[in-house]
Amino acid sequence: MKYLNIKSEIGELKTVLLHRPGRELENLTPKMLTQLLFDDIPWLDLAQEEHDAFAETFRQNGVKVLYLTDLVAESLDVSEEIRNKFISQFIEESFVTSDTLKQKLKDFLQSFKTNKELIAMTMAGIKKNDLPNFEKRTLSDYIKDYPFITDPMPNLYFTRDPFAVINNGVVVSKMSSQTRSRETIYGEYIFKYHPIYGNCDIPTYYDRNAVPTIEGGDILVLSDKVLAVGVSQRTHPAAIEKLAKNLFYFNKTSFEIILAFDIPKNRAFMHLDTIFTQVDYDKFLIHHDVKQVLKAYEITVNPHKKGKLLVLPLEGKLDEVLTKYLGRQVTLIPCGGEDAVAADREQWNDGANTIVLRPGEVIVYERNHITNNILKSYGIKVHAIPSSELSRGRGGPRCMSMPFQREDLPD
Repeated sequence: MKYLNIKSEIGELKTVLLHRPGRELENLTPKMLTQLLFDDIPWLDLAQEEHDAFAETFRQNGVKVLYLTDLVAESLDVSEEIRNKFISQFIEESFVTSDTLKQKLKDFLQSFKTNKELIAMTMAGIKKNDLPNFEKRTLSDYIKDYPFITDPMPNLYFTRDPFAVINNGVVVSKMSSQTRSRETIYGEYIFKYHPIYGNCDIPTYYDRNAVPTIEGGDILVLSDKVLAVGVSQRTHPAAIEKLAKNLFYFNKTSFEIILAFDIPKNRAFMHLDTIFTQVDYDKFLIHHDVKQVLKAYEITVNPHKKGKLLVLPLEGKLDEVLTKYLGRQVTLIPCGGEDAVAADREQWNDGANTIVLRPGEVIVYERNHITNNILKSYGIKVHAIPSSELSRGRGGPRCMSMPFQREDLPD
């Protein structure tokens, strides 16, 4: 099997990438929540315990767990030149405006003895009092009452978003908010320089320097021929078309169809996978609010215009659309059941967001007990993980995991 191999949402999972929450969560403050896309401040100690339980659930099911910090550090270990390039790029993309401060920051980052410590610091956010002998020098220093030189990246434990593995390649996201834009630097370095993942001709199907935004939580691999992508608060239609051309024309992958789903543009439904995930060959978990209103569009190669796409609006209900393109009768399982209050509550706590270990077996948040019991009633095996603190970030088990390898499904 290739190093990257994702041709479905449900093939047996072999390798997954996670990020164990670090000091970036402790650098959240009430004043910064909106800016950093959080609604609350998770308690780090318990969040780490919960995340460790999440990782252990994978291991107990035969899945190799990789960590983001390790992969980036190993990428920088390749050479001093790559390490220095990373430091310069990180500073540049952190919008440090003072030349003097840039140099001090560069000296500070180069002082770390290990690349793992260096990476952890870039993720945590660098406070002014972290920098040796920091003193106010510029007009901005005196006027701007802000504790950070570079902002923390608390969203990093949602490894699904900065890049997405599909087929045997990768989509490196163009994030919709400046707050999360630096997260994709880590993916860039892994897939360019890592001894394994940067050195095996892995195709890049989308580049972080593109203009239209796309995020991994909106990408679902329904089969080796059909890709579903959400037109969401964070993924632009033009990005989906650009991805389609890259898949259909420039890389000549096995994909033949992209299904674009137009979803509500609000925080509760920020990505397609917060309202809609596959749990078995013929079963999907979905939030009731979008069951009837989710509009779908088919994107294919235009047979009449070389290099162009053909976009067609699709008629019919969601289960009918999925049944057609998957070639089997599909059942939609309602998150929270038919009770509107329970459905809204559990969807807010990512009850519709699952990660599949193998067909019909998923990891879920234990707090969504109604949804979990409904899944069991449909014959789905459920591994419920603790989620008191992790769920405060507004993302579920799928959001927190990036599969690198799945076994291919039988024909």
